[in-house]
Amino acid sequence: MQVEVPPSQADRAYVAIRELIVSLALRPGSVISERELMERLGVGRTPTREALQRLAQERLVEVYPRRGMFVTSVEIRDLALLSEVRTVLESQAAAMAAERATDIDRAALDALIEELDRGDAVDDRALIDLDRRIHERIYRCTHNRFLEATLEEYYTLALRIWFLALDRAVELRDAVLEHRALLEAIRDGDAARAEAIMREHVLGFEESMRRVLLGGS
Repeated sequence: MQVEVPPSQADRAYVAIRELIVSLALRPGSVISERELMERLGVGRTPTREALQRLAQERLVEVYPRRGMFVTSVEIRDLALLSEVRTVLESQAAAMAAERATDIDRAALDALIEELDRGDAVDDRALIDLDRRIHERIYRCTHNRFLEATLEEYYTLALRIWFLALDRAVELRDAVLEHRALLEAIRDGDAARAEAIMREHVLGFEESMRRVLLGGS
């Protein structure tokens, strides 16, 4: 049996800082203070720096010599570019997940379907957390760690844009609840259906964000 390795301090710092950036608690363009993060998270300088280096590689942090570190700005014009990448990769991942899901994976998918049906997520933050867990589970079902890491990176970039729209008229609950059919298709091994539903979902996300943030039709 494979033993799960507990996350390191650097891993925990990475997850915590990423959440602060994605949720806009650390505002786009703001200066990053290592000392403040160390005090806020209760971790040392080395794991904090390791986490920030990783976030820089994922384009969430920008480093300028002699100027310091800054939270990467959110560019709405990147929405279409992100959608192009996610439409291809996430659709393929959904098909792969349907083909490769194990019994353990299918049990996890059933648990997420039950959670959707119960309606446990009652506020926006809970809905976004559920959306994230659904996508991460689908990525995991591909059993391709390189694809999983890539998908998580692009999902995170898209999620920052989603947070910009939380205070506006976004069909957030409907966007999350529509995952039920997708999870069922993957659980049932229907790769073609899973691919089609995921493609429609990603394109629908872009359309919704464009309508809210850019006033597009």
